[in-house]
Amino acid sequence: MRHEFSNYKNKKFKLAGVICLILVAALGYFLFGYGRGGNKKPEPSPPKTALYQIKRADMMRHIVLSGKTVSDATIVLAPKYAGRVTEVNVQLGDRVEEGSVLAVQDTGDLDIAIMQGEAAALAASANAETEEASYNANLAKAEAAYDIYRSHYERQQYLYSIGAISQDTLDSARNTYVTSKAQYDALLDQMNGGSPASVRSKQYEAMKGAYNVDALRKQREDMIIRAPRGGVIGYRNVEVGSYLSPGEKILTLVDNSHLYVDCSLSENDAALLGVGLPVSVTIDALGNTYNGKIVYVSPGMEADTKAYTVRISLDAARDGVKAGLFARTAVDILQRKSTLFAPKEAVLTKNGVTTVFVYNRDSETVEEREVKIGLINDEAIELLSGVNEGDEVVITNLDRMKNGGRVLVD
Repeated sequence: MRHEFSNYKNKKFKLAGVICLILVAALGYFLFGYGRGGNKKPEPSPPKTALYQIKRADMMRHIVLSGKTVSDATIVLAPKYAGRVTEVNVQLGDRVEEGSVLAVQDTGDLDIAIMQGEAAALAASANAETEEASYNANLAKAEAAYDIYRSHYERQQYLYSIGAISQDTLDSARNTYVTSKAQYDALLDQMNGGSPASVRSKQYEAMKGAYNVDALRKQREDMIIRAPRGGVIGYRNVEVGSYLSPGEKILTLVDNSHLYVDCSLSENDAALLGVGLPVSVTIDALGNTYNGKIVYVSPGMEADTKAYTVRISLDAARDGVKAGLFARTAVDILQRKSTLFAPKEAVLTKNGVTTVFVYNRDSETVEEREVKIGLINDEAIELLSGVNEGDEVVITNLDRMKNGGRVLVD
């Protein structure tokens, strides 16, 4: 038993020795082999980048406009008065000319009312003529009586002066004279503006009757629905026998004789566009490009879209272009002549400081420089200070750049 225990102990010591040798070998490997560079971790290689050479040139802004074609006019036609339809003269898609009769409402009752009004107006006119004749007759009678009684009163005054008549006789002649004069003056006082008030009243009644007839004729004309301009019937919802209410939409007239494109754009772009600028407009559905011209730029921002509206007059009506088609165009506007700028991706802004990395070909390193920026467009930023013409700036891998660090140029 003692012999077995001794063998176990010897085996244990041998195992411990083997483990120690393994540990020493491993330690030597790490201290000598790794330390001498046998499996040393490689140094990180300089980052690769692309460069942009800054040069003086005109800075342009590329503005893309898109929208839909809009007809010159889309007019909703509706009756002004209630009434039953007796005629419908157009179908959907018909081309009509200005003044064409599209639909007619029943005018029978109006025709009767117009004849009655005309008769009433004629009667009122006749009454005015009768009143004028009566007035003139009364005026002539009053004037004749006034002349007679005035002469009689003057004669009585003479007879009284020689004692031929009494005071009572003179007073009677004077009273008759005064009464005739008052009647004559009263008729003269009615003359204001060339005719007496009683006659003018009758004439006004006649004029009122004539105006009433004119109003009825206008109403009758409004019940004949005509095309206000040439175009195509784009909507039709009316049939003979239908009873229409005032303002009820029955027809739509679309005038495509001239077309526009309405576009929306941002505040910065709207500030650069002006009326009269020529553009080329592409309509994808037709695969054609048309000449156009900007005819309107909204003076204020639209409250609902927070954008500005631009209207382009399109020279495409002769080709049968319809309203509602998607259209697009682009224009290049000069922002600044002969200036320095760089791509947007070359400019880095951190903590309110704007910088670029300028490459030095001699040392193959980059220098971080603070710059002052000016105008901005979709692709470039104007650099007012911090760089010179001919400098090369980093445009890729800016997050791996550091001031004074080496870089590899693609």
